[in-house]
Amino acid sequence: MSTVNGTTPVQKVDFSSDQEVRWCPGCGDYSILKQVQTLLEQSGKKKEEVVFISGIGCSSRFPYYMDTYGLHSIHGRAPALVSGLRSVRPELSVWMITGDGDALSIGGNHIIHLLRRNVDVNVLLFNNEIYGLTKGQYSPTSPEGAVTRSTPMGSTDHPFNPLALFKGADATFIARSMDRDPKHMREILARADAHRGTSLVEVYQNCNVFNDGAFEVFTEKATKPMNTIFVEHGKPLVFANGTRGIKLNGMTPVIVDTYAGGVGLDELWIHDERDPFKASILVRLFDDPRLEGAMPRPFGVFYVNDRPTHEDKLRAQVQRSKEMKGPGDLDALLKGEHTWTIG
Repeated sequence: MSTVNGTTPVQKVDFSSDQEVRWCPGCGDYSILKQVQTLLEQSGKKKEEVVFISGIGCSSRFPYYMDTYGLHSIHGRAPALVSGLRSVRPELSVWMITGDGDALSIGGNHIIHLLRRNVDVNVLLFNNEIYGLTKGQYSPTSPEGAVTRSTPMGSTDHPFNPLALFKGADATFIARSMDRDPKHMREILARADAHRGTSLVEVYQNCNVFNDGAFEVFTEKATKPMNTIFVEHGKPLVFANGTRGIKLNGMTPVIVDTYAGGVGLDELWIHDERDPFKASILVRLFDDPRLEGAMPRPFGVFYVNDRPTHEDKLRAQVQRSKEMKGPGDLDALLKGEHTWTIG
């Protein structure tokens, strides 16, 4: 149990609203909700200091279930709302909840500009590789060949790699976790919340109705060790219970054995979350055509960069304008310098 100002106890239940949670039984969203509430309990924040804003989709019902300020906005437009809120209320902890359809389809243009501007918000992208709320159409992250209600013969679209897209948009914090590893998810959420700037966490979330088992190979005990790799800053990339690792051959990752005379740990790729070039390789570790089917899926914090936030630069500009001598002239501003008289 945490405290606020050293006196008032803060518990997870304080962040739980009185609304009935209306996700399908067994949905991965329940796990994410619980971990976010637990994190807020541990943070000691008051619920009046926290805001959740979402777009449209199953994930976007999130604000209803948090006893904080919140807004259920429109499809793909949550980045615009969180940007405006942070610009005028910098003291608030602002979270944006979105899904792979909401963020990467109609909201694709909005989210890349949120990232490049580096607005200080925490973005949780629930990725289940399907449109769940609208009953099972393929989404921008559905794999090629996916048979869904809108692609009965299989999808012909090439899917987005969300974290590669966000890295290309100059995001300052990029990470991935999964709904069925609550301890890891809570650690990643804590790192994201502590970051100054836009933190983007992709969460693999199972839709047990329309896309059940999409990430099973990464979550089941029998297959998880060989198919996942959990990266930590300053540590070598190892997996398969420490028996295998990843080494860089130039800039190409290769799998090597680390036992019985294999490669030593000091020869492996050492994760550096501040290295933008290695981060670009890491986010594409599973979709590089040269490596397809061979590499484990990485989880953890991939990239962190300290860059001034949008609202800090905005407030500094407003302050400079206040310090300028003399009143402003709105007519002159609207007229501008480039005008012509015709006739």
